[in-house]
Amino acid sequence: MSIVIVGGNECMERQYREICKNHGCKSKVFCKYRAGMESRIGRPDLLILFTHTVSHKAVHCAVSNVPHTTDIVRSHSSSQAALQEILESYPR
Repeated sequence: MSIVIVGGNECMERQYREICKNHGCKSKVFCKYRAGMESRIGRPDLLILFTHTVSHKAVHCAVSNVPHTTDIVRSHSSSQAALQEILESYPR
């Protein structure tokens, strides 16, 4: 399963990747908006938006560039526990 995470804390980017890897998922993490993000998102199975720590521009870019088959989960918290809870509740 492929996952794209938009938002979160930059210092936790490595932990987000490790948590996804431990759940058997490939992940891309965009903690803030970067030029060319539209083309690097790809076609993930799951898009996770950490809404408290992300710009509106990054959210709009992510949501408008994923296919309609991608599930989108929004979480106000960007903690490790929140990510683990999302991944455990999402069917593989």
